Amino acid sequence: MAGGSSFPAVIESELPVGSVLTASGRVSSVHRVGDPYDDLPFSVDELVALDDAMTDATRSTKVRFNAYIGDLGEDTAAGADALFPKTPEAERSVLIAVSPNQRAIEIRSGRKVAGRVTDRVAQLGVTAAVSSFGEADLIDGLVSAIRVMSAAIAVR
Repeated sequence: MAGGSSFPAVIESELPVGSVLTASGRVSSVHRVGDPYDDLPFSVDELVALDDAMTDATRSTKVRFNAYIGDLGEDTAAGADALFPKTPEAERSVLIAVSPNQRAIEIRSGRKVAGRVTDRVAQLGVTAAVSSFGEADLIDGLVSAIRVMSAAIAVR
């Protein structure tokens, strides 16, 4: 992907109480119980669209689809490898892991579905996601990847 950043620099001294800038550049904040939380990274509609896409894909393929958005570490492949076994039903699932800070997407599949979720299918998912990611639309990219991959492996 192209270099550069479309995100503004974070000034640590201007962060609200209970927030810190992590070593990876992510802002981590506490949330007090009872306080409204209106600074979610994704809207409810986006989360519903992602949930619907994963549910539909899982139903049509009998392969569990999982998505992760977050830091995968310096070596994103190793980070995805470490994360994958911890996902639900890892042996019969697909993980689409996106590390926005590293501008990376990693796809892993379990042993029981490796014959159906091939490198070609994973590449289709990456290709479907990249254009939306370039527009900073992570959810749309994930939904596109899930739909394309599920169409390629759907049970007929």
